[in-house]
Amino acid sequence: MTGEKFEKLWQIMKRLREECPWDKEQTHDSIKAALLEETYETIEAIDLKDYDELKSELGDLLLHIVFHSAIGEENKTFSIDDVIDSISEKMIRRHPHVFGDTKVTGTKDILRNWEEIKLTEGRDSLLEGVPKNLPGLARAFRLQEKASKVGFDWEKKEDVWKKVIEEIEEMHEMERLGDKVELEKEMGDVFFALTNYARFLGIHPENALRLTNEKFITRFNYIEQKIKEGGKSLTESNLEEMDKYWEESKRHL
Repeated sequence: MTGEKFEKLWQIMKRLREECPWDKEQTHDSIKAALLEETYETIEAIDLKDYDELKSELGDLLLHIVFHSAIGEENKTFSIDDVIDSISEKMIRRHPHVFGDTKVTGTKDILRNWEEIKLTEGRDSLLEGVPKNLPGLARAFRLQEKASKVGFDWEKKEDVWKKVIEEIEEMHEMERLGDKVELEKEMGDVFFALTNYARFLGIHPENALRLTNEKFITRFNYIEQKIKEGGKSLTESNLEEMDKYWEESKRHL
């Protein structure tokens, strides 16, 4: 049944590529931004625990997989069968404890084996597979996570926190000296160290910051609404009034 539904989607895409002027014009490059947008929309649905929306967004992602595969087939670079075969073979290869005779004692063994297997697949570095286009916090987290799987990591979270404090002090020193170039580097070190601490606490920094962004939007919208109810615009208000509503929003939202 699932196979029939997938075949129907595939045929819809094939027909769109043949008969729809817009779909016919698209390339891998022209739709890559939309793929990224759909990915973020999927993440938002997960954050909101809106499973009807998640179902829809996963469909959009599946459409992009089919879209790129149709383009690949037309360009004779790869087919949808190649895509499916590739991921199927990869999952079997990277799970020897399920599909082979490898013995593991827990998740740590599985993750270490995963990274070791990746290195046998032609990669020169453990960190090679971390996409350069990931958001900065997410990329830092992934780099640290991958290094930790082979033992390059702090032993205690207390030491990680000490590193955070050390980096903050170094950042302040560069600010005091007025060295803007070094200040930027030191601020990056602070973010990197905080990301590492978040990892030790089991928190993904990108998720944490996204939640804070949404909280800020909600509270700032409260300020806007209250000022509007008072018959004024934001530009006619002042910091004292905005601070009052900000504190009020923290009690209500």
